[in-house]
Amino acid sequence: MIVDTHLHVIDPSALSYPWLASVPALDKPWSYESYALEARRAGISRTLHMEVDVAPDRIEDETAYVGKLAGLPDSLVAGAIASCRPEAADFPSYLERQRDNPLIKGFRRVLHVMSDELSEQILFRENIKRMSGYGLTFDLCVLPHQLPLAMALADLAPDVSFILDHCGVPDIKGEARQPWQDHISELAKRSNVTAKISGVVAYADPETWIAETLRPWIEHTVSSFGWDRVVWGSDWPVCTLGGGLMAWVAATHAVLDGASESEKRKLLSGNARRIWKLS
Repeated sequence: MIVDTHLHVIDPSALSYPWLASVPALDKPWSYESYALEARRAGISRTLHMEVDVAPDRIEDETAYVGKLAGLPDSLVAGAIASCRPEAADFPSYLERQRDNPLIKGFRRVLHVMSDELSEQILFRENIKRMSGYGLTFDLCVLPHQLPLAMALADLAPDVSFILDHCGVPDIKGEARQPWQDHISELAKRSNVTAKISGVVAYADPETWIAETLRPWIEHTVSSFGWDRVVWGSDWPVCTLGGGLMAWVAATHAVLDGASESEKRKLLSGNARRIWKLS
């Protein structure tokens, strides 16, 4: 069974998502119920909800919303990676409010659509260091050219566990191996970083990709980080831009065909259960 570490639920009737206006294909409701049916069919047994970059004043409302999903009978939702703003002066108080909420497993600040200077701000970096000792992860969503920024954050806070989203968002459609390939190898030298094998179908040509198209990108990430520092994620519904959840799960199994049962188990569920202390 699979632990999905990257589910987005989109409910415009409950929350505000300003960025969706620029992505018409995703600018509609994507309910937990529609995900759960497909996920169970694909062999997914538990999932972490990933923040959906809601309007800043709705961040804690999103956490409360996910809490309701987790409370549903037989819910797949085992926890939440909440949105945060490390560049804000009130981040320490926000961190304190979240630390005692068992639903919260970590945080993410979307960086790949922001200027590079954001994560270089003194306050941003000081607040990332504040996470040391909290036992909460921080997801890094960056583009290939921004991977050195991820390295800098990992070096800055060696006691914080960082999760690299989507294999570092490689340009698979454009076959742009560099600088992505070298940066992934270098980032993997940081023992406090885990790579998320998630949603890369969205970066391939939606009309032509097959499992073998994805193989070199996944295999380089796994070989760089090792089987103990990789987890799996769907990136639903973003993965629908590249064929959908079932196609991504099938491709994952195809790429993992030569791996041992122990290696598959680590990537698909074991590492996630250990990192986020999931039952």
